[in-house]
Amino acid sequence: MRRRQLTLFVDEPWRSRLQQLRVALDPVQAALIPAHVTLCRDEEVASVTAETVAHRVASWPHGPLAMSFGAAQRVEGHGVLLRCADGAVGFHALRQWLLQDADARELGAHITLAHPRNPRAAGNTDDALTAVPHALALTFASVALIEQHGTAPWTVQQHVMLGAHRRAGAN
Repeated sequence: MRRRQLTLFVDEPWRSRLQQLRVALDPVQAALIPAHVTLCRDEEVASVTAETVAHRVASWPHGPLAMSFGAAQRVEGHGVLLRCADGAVGFHALRQWLLQDADARELGAHITLAHPRNPRAAGNTDDALTAVPHALALTFASVALIEQHGTAPWTVQQHVMLGAHRRAGAN
């Protein structure tokens, strides 16, 4: 089974800091995909070509997307999420732009540190959550089209800068 998604990957320096936390909290999830925010799910982009995705991302008129995330929250027992605290309006506007659908459903933007479907790791303790930042401000400058086959790790198929066409025309 093949799955594709559009994703906002967390950049450095937070990428490696969050990865250390994710390895302790959920090594299964950490091995599948780096820290990210899912932008468009598989069923939403199933019929969209990579070329169309690249064109839409590059023609986004608003440049990089700023978002902030709140304190870690437990979900469904041992899952751990950082939910979007600010930037959800821009996130949804980007979804609408990429899906070319003004009625695109709202998707609760978040970063998964531990997925509840995976077994609880020994390091997934309340004490470990004290190392998670209480507020995290990130800027996403690109969108990745990623793919997963079966249960294998996700792979990046393409990475496109947000608004690349607009910036290229401004020079």
